[in-house]
Parts: sequence; C-alpha cells; structure tokens
Amino acid sequence: MNPMAHLIAAPILLPLLTAAVMLMLGEKHRPLKAKINLFSSLLGLGIAVMLLQWTQTTGVPGSIGVYLPGNWPVPFGIVLVVDRLSALMLVLTGIIGVSALLFAMARWDGAGSSFHALFQIQLMGLYGAFLTADLFNLFVFFEVLLAASYGLMLHGSGRARVSSGLHYISINLLASSLFLIGAALIYGVTGTLNMADLALKIPLVPEADRGLLHAGAAILAVAFLAKAGMWPLNFWLVPAYSAASAPVAAMFAIMTKVGVYTLLRLWTLLFSGQAGASAYFGGDWLIYGGMATIVCAAVAILAAQRLERMASLSILVSAGILLSAIGFAQPNLIGAALFYLVSSTLALSALFLLAELIERSRSANELPLDDDGELLPRPLESLQPPKGFNLDDDRKAVVGQVIPWTMAFLGLSFIACALLIIGMPPLSGFIGKLSLLSALLNPLGLGIGSDEPISNGAWALLALLILSGLASLIAFSRLGIQRFWTPQERPSPLLRRLECVPIVVLLGLSIALTFKAEPLLRYTQAAAQALNNPQQYVMAVLGTRPIPNPQASAAQVEVQP
Repeated sequence: MNPMAHLIAAPILLPLLTAAVMLMLGEKHRPLKAKINLFSSLLGLGIAVMLLQWTQTTGVPGSIGVYLPGNWPVPFGIVLVVDRLSALMLVLTGIIGVSALLFAMARWDGAGSSFHALFQIQLMGLYGAFLTADLFNLFVFFEVLLAASYGLMLHGSGRARVSSGLHYISINLLASSLFLIGAALIYGVTGTLNMADLALKIPLVPEADRGLLHAGAAILAVAFLAKAGMWPLNFWLVPAYSAASAPVAAMFAIMTKVGVYTLLRLWTLLFSGQAGASAYFGGDWLIYGGMATIVCAAVAILAAQRLERMASLSILVSAGILLSAIGFAQPNLIGAALFYLVSSTLALSALFLLAELIERSRSANELPLDDDGELLPRPLESLQPPKGFNLDDDRKAVVGQVIPWTMAFLGLSFIACALLIIGMPPLSGFIGKLSLLSALLNPLGLGIGSDEPISNGAWALLALLILSGLASLIAFSRLGIQRFWTPQERPSPLLRRLECVPIVVLLGLSIALTFKAEPLLRYTQAAAQALNNPQQYVMAVLGTRPIPNPQASAAQVEVQP
C-alpha cells in the first residue's frame, strides 16, 4: 500500500482526537482550546491539500485512493475513498472551517460552552461524509455532523435562535429516519451498502424487485434533498441559517453542499448509463425540482430585508442551480457546476460573516465585546456632518467627508460578495455562470456547428440562471443603498482584526479564482469525466485487497513441507 493512503483517514481521526483533548481541558482553558482548534484545523487543511495534489499526480487509475481502516475485504469492511471530487470538497471544507474559526475566536467562541469541541466534531462529520464509500458509514457521519450542528445552531442562545434551532433539529431527525428506511430497502434488495458494490448489483436486480429498489432510492433521496435545500423541503433552512451565529452559518454554507455532493456521488454511481433499467432514475425530478427551487428563492430574495436572510436565500438559489445541473447528466455541465460550487460557497460563507458586521449597529441583542483593547480604530463616528453644522453659515466650504475605514471595508467587501453571488463580470462567479451557460448551449462540446438539439429543460435553466441573477442584482442593490448610502443616525460598527481577516481570505480566494479559473476548470472537468465513468471508481474500490498479516504468512510458510 502506498504510504500516502494512510493520510486518507487523517482528516477524520485528527478532529476526533482534537475534540477529545478539548473536552478533557474543560471550560476554563478557552484561549488554549482556541489555539489547539486553530492548529488542528490548519493541519487538516494541509492534509486535504496534500490529498488533492495526490489525486492529480498519481495518474489514472491511481488518482483514486482507497483505504481500509479495519483491513477487512471489500465490501464487508469500512472503506474510505478519495478522488478528485472528494478531495476538492475536503479542501473547500478546510478553507471555510479555518475562516469561520478565526471569525469565532474574536468573540463568538465565548458565547456558549463546548464551542471548540463541537466545531471539531462537525469538521469530522463533514470530512467523513466526503470520504466514506458505503451508505452505512455515510449515515454515521451524517449523524455526527448533525449532532454537532444542533449544539452549534443553539450557540449564543436567544429566542429566535432557539425557536429556529428546534425546527432545524426536528426536520433533520425526520430526514435521518428516512435515510435509515431508504438504506434498509436498498440493502434488502441488493444485499450490500457499499457504493461500488451497489453499482455492480443494481443492473442485475430482478424486474420484480426494481420497484422496491426505486422506492428505497426515492426515500433516500428525500433525506438528501431536504439537506441540500430543494423546494418544497427547504422551508426550515432560511430561518435556521438566518438565526445562527455568523461563524456557524458560514460552516452551514458548506454543510448544505453535503447533500448536493451525496446526490451527485450516488446518482452517478448507482443510476448512471450502465445501470440498466434503472439508468438515470430520478433525473427529471432533480432538473425540475432544482428549477422550482431557483424560482421560489429568487422571488423570496426580492422581499428580503436583512442580509442574513439574503445569504440564506442565495444558498437556495445556488442549490437549485447545482441540482438541476446534476440532473442533466452531462459531464461538461457537471464540471461547470463544480466550479460554480466552489466560487459560490466561498462567497456565501464570506457574506454570512460580513452580514453580522454590517448589521451589528442595527442589532437589538448584540453580543457585547469582552475586551476593547483589540478593537480597530474608528476615525469617524458617523458619515453624518457634525450636529449644528450649517454650510451656509460657514465660510469654509466642505467638499466631502472622509469615509471611516470600517465603512469602506464593509462597503467594498459587500460589493465583492454581491458581484460574486450575482455572477457579474469579471469575477469568478461570472466565470462559473458563463461556464454553465456555455455547457447548456453546447451540451456535448461539439463546437458551434453541431446539430445537437438543446432540450427545453436546458433553455428553461438558462433563462432561470439569467433571471435569478437579475433578482439578486435588484435585491443586493436595494440593500446596499439602505445600508451604505441612505443617511442614518448611527455610528459605524466596531471591528476586530480577527473578524476582518477571514473575510479578506475568502474574498481573496474567490478573486484569485478569476485569474486561475483555467486550472480549476480543468480539474472540475476531469472530476466530472471521472464521475461519468463510474467503472474506474468501482474497480479501484473492489480491487483493493487487505494487507496480509505477516504472522499468518510466516505460519503458512512453516507448515509447508
């Protein structure tokens, strides 16, 4: 076995051990726990980057790494797999995790107990969901990340947070029950829960059992679609994400993509073109359900009055776009969707962090700052002229007023987030949506002169991409005018360095994707082509053998004459 294969388990074991250490430290060592948490999160991000590089440099089919933690043969034991798609999601999770933690260290980690331990457990669940290769352990990691998210959702208390948190917990418990029912039905028909083994056995399912298989897959999909935010299963998402504390909401932005990732992984493996009578089962539901999600979220975003709610609704717009793109089962479109996923998730996480800073001076139940020593200076209390100032009575004509650096930072960051989410040129959000439009107009990549017809669903999604961007443009413009241009008698908010750094990092990475779009597009297209050819994944998993026991091998040699 390649020594690098042992790193596949590291993103799961590292946060598990870190959470255990922090629980033993208790609540009296918060600064120490914050440093341990940050070190572990940075180390996990480094491991994720190494795994991503490994999937690119080891060649094909070696670009898929398989690890057997219990050393049991496939499909009976636990299997962890890293390929281009899972490695990309690991790196994205690590980046957002580190950014959210830096923001929380400024103030939010002290608003409740066990924040750092819960944060690491959530990272463990996210990493595990992206790495696991069987439905049973996918359920385990889903429950791990959901259990941690229940505590993080209620972090900071408050009536709105508790009320939304109870709805959030109820819906996710119901989704977990559906997960179990769906997995049980699939296991009853196929006799396995290993994803690679399922890909081989689903085409062989007798016609009499195929209805039961499809029922189990549909029930399982409902659980994932509720997590991904498809309409009408997404009624819980906006209140919950809007009420969560800023760093927790930023983490929830990537947690929603777990549902999208799982649907993409299972659908391309189990119901690909090689699935026989079950080929592309449920594809139309993904396409039109995603479009319905875009329509409802785009209409709702026009009425949103708070930035947190706009960010939550923008998550639903991006989820609808991704689900519809998956349903078309076209590698070019899925590759463009993966690029859009990276860009939009970074921008939405930054927007959740930015929303608290912008709304801070408007909040009636603002969490008080413990120490003002680390506050960044504020040159002016307000953009308003001094009280009693009359330009007609003063001979010194005032041409303009210096904008406080805090308002300048917030304004520029808001503009960058808005451009990225709307998809306005020249930033990476525009490149992502342009790639989606190009793939819809040219589904097989055959060139301008191709006679390949464009489906009605593709035309509908193309129109919704443009109209949803227009709705976001109107909503963000209106809210930006209200927050930054409309005269208001209130001071500019106080900021800390640790609150500004993660926003700069997330937006900086999003802007960097504008200049490095080609390498990432090549990577996402390669990931999409691999998903379109599930045999490579199946052979890599089923072809992995346990490491022989040296003692057993020596005993066999001694017995031989």
